[in-house]
Amino acid sequence: MFKTRVISGAVLIVILLLLLITGGDILLAALGVISLIGMYELYKIFHIEKNAAGIPGYLAAVVYYLDLRFSFLPDREMLFFIFLILLLFVFVFSYPKYHASQILAGFFALFYVALMLSCIYGTRMLDHGKYLVWLIFICSWGCDTCAYCVGMLFGKHKMAPVLSPKKSVEGAVGGVAGSAALAVIFGFVFRSQMQFEIFQIVILAGICAVGALISMVGDLAASAIKRNYEIKDYGKLIPGHGGILDRFDSVIITAPIVFYLSAYLL
Repeated sequence: MFKTRVISGAVLIVILLLLLITGGDILLAALGVISLIGMYELYKIFHIEKNAAGIPGYLAAVVYYLDLRFSFLPDREMLFFIFLILLLFVFVFSYPKYHASQILAGFFALFYVALMLSCIYGTRMLDHGKYLVWLIFICSWGCDTCAYCVGMLFGKHKMAPVLSPKKSVEGAVGGVAGSAALAVIFGFVFRSQMQFEIFQIVILAGICAVGALISMVGDLAASAIKRNYEIKDYGKLIPGHGGILDRFDSVIITAPIVFYLSAYLL
């Protein structure tokens, strides 16, 4: 299992490198596909992955990603209003086939997966975006690695004893500090390419610290959903890791944080 996890993780990193370096339409299309798979994984928990309560979500995600590329909607918010109304039509005119929780899940997945993951593309499209986009993964996967190492060495106080007994307060502090340190190293390595001053590198560290803190919430939230529905993994797409939501649980919530902080602070 460990060997499989390492190999699939390495392949995933290579694919990620190619997508983020390439950017543009290829990255957008890949995120669209990843979003649809992630939505399917979430819908499957609520048993709406192949019926009228789930299909509108896939369609809305496709329209949303197409609009990111072609900007054909007069107001993007209109899409979400139409989607919600369509779900309510399904709920009312097929009653009592679907439970209210299934309709809510149908609406939630579009935001939680498709909309939030699209912020990776949004970050890549910013000024210096080909560098800033890496902050998303520094403060999610980097935080996870640093938190694990520090927690193993110094962890004594449980952060969420019921939800995740192995996570410690010390590990969380190490994850945040480690992410900030990685951002500083990253900033100095690419300082000339980004033409950043010292204070901007400090801002990078601050963005990653905030992102790392919030990434742990994303990780725990995804775990809470799995515990509520008594499943081990969201899927089996990535050998040794699980599904898209298992691997991108912290990235999903970190992406919009990095996008908005980078857009307004840098």
